[in-house]
Amino acid sequence: MKGDREMSNTDNVLDSRDIIARIEYLENERESLTGEVDTAQDALDELSPEHYEDMSTFEAAEDEARRELATAQANVKDWDESDEGQELVKLKAFAEEAEGCASDWQYGAILIHEAYFEDYARQLADDLGLYNDRNVSWPHTCIDWAQAAEELQQDYTSVDFDGETYWVR
Repeated sequence: MKGDREMSNTDNVLDSRDIIARIEYLENERESLTGEVDTAQDALDELSPEHYEDMSTFEAAEDEARRELATAQANVKDWDESDEGQELVKLKAFAEEAEGCASDWQYGAILIHEAYFEDYARQLADDLGLYNDRNVSWPHTCIDWAQAAEELQQDYTSVDFDGETYWVR
């Protein structure tokens, strides 16, 4: 299912479409739980003593409805405190920051982890036909990839994903 793969701030490369899908997936999970709270609250609100033969039966039904509401509310709280709940908070903050830096966010912006950026620069040069890592002769053996990556980063903007830096343009 789209969006069911956990996103991590240790991934080398992230695609904004995957981030969007993951946020939607997690929001849908949470919404199903909040829907249960709404249903339980509606059931409690609809209770009326005139629908019961005696007050003790009504009170028992009311107690049961209150327990169901409390359970549904606890489920939402537990989910919010779970790994998935925390992931949603972090992803939404990351997406909000990164979306402002990438004009293609909705269509697929690539985010490159800072620790992987030098390898990314090398791969990009290879993809563009500017470098071939199978060519082990001069001048290809003399390229300063750290400097090349640093110069390439000038076209990118850094964004934070839970303490890790990613580069996007």
